[in-house]
Amino acid sequence: MASESKKVAVIGTGVIGNGWITRFLANGFDVVAFDPAEGAAERTRDTVERAWESVKALGLKEGASKDRLTFVSTLEEAVQDADLIQENVPERVELKQSVLRDIDISSKSDAVIGSSTSGIKPTVLQETLENPEKIVVAHPFNPVYILPLVEIVGGESTSQETVEKAYKIYESAQMKPMIIDKEIEGFIADRLMEALWREALHLVNDGIATTEEVDKAITYGAGLRWAQMGPFMTFHLAGGDQGMRHMLEQFGPALKLPWTKLEAPELTDELKERVINGCESFADDRSVAELECKRNEFLVKLIDLVEDYWP
Repeated sequence: MASESKKVAVIGTGVIGNGWITRFLANGFDVVAFDPAEGAAERTRDTVERAWESVKALGLKEGASKDRLTFVSTLEEAVQDADLIQENVPERVELKQSVLRDIDISSKSDAVIGSSTSGIKPTVLQETLENPEKIVVAHPFNPVYILPLVEIVGGESTSQETVEKAYKIYESAQMKPMIIDKEIEGFIADRLMEALWREALHLVNDGIATTEEVDKAITYGAGLRWAQMGPFMTFHLAGGDQGMRHMLEQFGPALKLPWTKLEAPELTDELKERVINGCESFADDRSVAELECKRNEFLVKLIDLVEDYWP
């Protein structure tokens, strides 16, 4: 499939769109991009340039080149010959439906349309399309050019052929595709992250922990283990020789304790300031660009470790 599907169109070049562009270029794809915002092409090329050292460290595929990126002036021109069209416009249902209609009409009959939405069901996205069988949700994670997971979700009208083609294309871009057979808002990974985020906000809001303490608890505790195994296998090991069986017998009753808040706290001005001030204090005058650079170096090394030690 890598040799068959080498032309990608990226519609919308914000953080996620530019992440996709970098990943596809690093894996030998031709990329055509469209974004009507002023200065979009320059911002994209700057982003790709900054990220290139990270993708080089991960390993460039044959044919990888920053020169395989082309910016065009219309959506129609961007998508007309593409094997995959990756849509990345803001998370507003009517806007996405409108853009996806234009993509559908202007793209090849056998093209795959992937929406980067982080929570909208694909059945909703395909409601107004002439060819709804062409679309899947293809939800990535930031930075897309480093993190390999992509959640693939088909809607009620998505064909199995489209799901399979999408899987192969993303896999050829060195991603770890995961097909989700049942639609649900937020899919899998974001629902898990949102649960942790809600609890983190409660801890800060109730004066139990600072933002730095919450981050420390994850960085030096759960996060180190989750990077290798995830929550289920982590708890399996916590059960000793009998694994998960003993773990559930021993700690299962604690699930009924009222530890979690479940609903998010009200995002008051006071809570916003606590979170913002905590993050800015911990950043310690380091710019977001500096922090991104450190994050990328770390993630590249971490991915190598994960590949070496699991499964």
